[in-house]
Amino acid sequence: MIETVATTPFTDQKPGTSGLRKKVRIFAQPHYAENFIQSVFDSLEGFAGKTLVVGGDGRYLNREVIQTVLKMAAANGFGRVLVGAGGILSTPAASHLIRSSGAFGGLILSASHNPGGPDEDFGIKYNIGNGGPAPEKVTDAINARTLTIDSYRTLDAADVDIDRIGTSRLSDMTVEVVDPVALYAELMESLFDFDAIRAMIAGGFTLAFDSMSAVTGPYATEIFETRLGARAGTVMNGTPLPDFGHHHPDPNLVHAKQLYDRLMATDAPDFGAASDGDGDRNLIIGRHCYVTPSDSLAVLAANAHLTPGYADGLKGIARSMPTSGAADRVAQKLGLPLYETPTGWKFFGNLLDAGMATICGEESAGTGSDHVREKDGIWAVLLWLNILAVRRQSVAAIMADHWATYGRNYYARHDYEAIAKDRADALMTALRGKLDSLPGTSNSGGMVKSADDFAYTDPTDQSVSRNQGIRILFADGSRVVFRLSGTGTEGATLRVYIERYVAPGGDLALDTGDALAPLIAAAQEIADISGFTGMRGPSVIT
Repeated sequence: MIETVATTPFTDQKPGTSGLRKKVRIFAQPHYAENFIQSVFDSLEGFAGKTLVVGGDGRYLNREVIQTVLKMAAANGFGRVLVGAGGILSTPAASHLIRSSGAFGGLILSASHNPGGPDEDFGIKYNIGNGGPAPEKVTDAINARTLTIDSYRTLDAADVDIDRIGTSRLSDMTVEVVDPVALYAELMESLFDFDAIRAMIAGGFTLAFDSMSAVTGPYATEIFETRLGARAGTVMNGTPLPDFGHHHPDPNLVHAKQLYDRLMATDAPDFGAASDGDGDRNLIIGRHCYVTPSDSLAVLAANAHLTPGYADGLKGIARSMPTSGAADRVAQKLGLPLYETPTGWKFFGNLLDAGMATICGEESAGTGSDHVREKDGIWAVLLWLNILAVRRQSVAAIMADHWATYGRNYYARHDYEAIAKDRADALMTALRGKLDSLPGTSNSGGMVKSADDFAYTDPTDQSVSRNQGIRILFADGSRVVFRLSGTGTEGATLRVYIERYVAPGGDLALDTGDALAPLIAAAQEIADISGFTGMRGPSVIT
């Protein structure tokens, strides 16, 4: 029986950079998840009888909300739902399933790299039919509907068995539980030379992959151990857990320290990598050589032609504005267009759909290509492995060669977390008030050449996104960027991005902290970070 349940709006359901993310206790409130899901459906047209994809990263509340989605999808007229077995579906695998099945769209249940558990985070994101995150016009419509909603539709029905692969009925809707790994693994095998990677591993090449007790465990085990022949145990923390084993599933040097320490040891494997909660981010470390996400994007773009899926070359490269300019230099050398977008993978979708870009990346450890419409952690790892198999060099040697060719962008991101929102907003307001007066002034970083609040005009549809981050550009090409993150669940996170370029022939072996010290001091002088936040230093440096 279809039930129409009366409800009242929640005023805090505006989607952020990647959907709606809140604490579990917020989502667990009566009607909270239902209101948002119904608001998504009410903002869409033409889905009657169509297919919806549903899955998540396995975090706490994942299974319960999947049952809610199934009943509401049936009550609202979807004809079929594809759900990953056990409720598991990585974000890139969900994107591929949407695209390959011709689905109308999908609901991905994840808070990405945020912690999981009863006292931690949960999230819901709607992806459109191209497999990518909903664009701003859709999320704006969803937000508007959340503020006026007065009822939602659901079924009075028993829960669906989502652990058994196969087909069942839920009222007039078909529910198909699918293998979450197989289709994605086949896609990876079509893009990369698995024979070459397998031979490299058989020849003694060693690797370690940390799934961080999150969604990529089953994918990594199938691909790296079963299909590529890496030894059992190559995949660390490979079982998805609702609380991610009490770990923070963010693949950076703070939260993946166990992997980092292993790669810095005297008996380190040749290659190490990690992915995050929902499988769309990556960490790359060679033996005694950490690779920044910005450098990784540049190296992958410069060498992608060595792999079967990209042998014909790239159409273009896209990066988020805060990401370093390392990829720009690759694009220039290869004669490719370079697109600088706001933060958020949804901005890459139009470029990929239009055939204007092939590889995209963000400094926040997200890299991907036109094979799906999301960033993809395991894809990035496989691209690195394929390059290593062809070039027969270590990660450190490839990085040294890259910097000698293109120069080096020394780069770091400083995160100031859990700031009172009014203080964070005041800091950004004060910065915006200085933009006109900063050019021509000097500070510890040197002379300021220009200062602006980044705005982006999408070349495919001419839509404009404003207030995407404050850029301070120095006369020597260095820059500092200030931006408030849209992925947190409590308070505000200020991200400060610091970058200094050294050309080939310059000092390419500086310690990153030493290279950036003057610019770090300049960021404090310009923005008075400690004064506004009360913090002596950043919470996390990556």
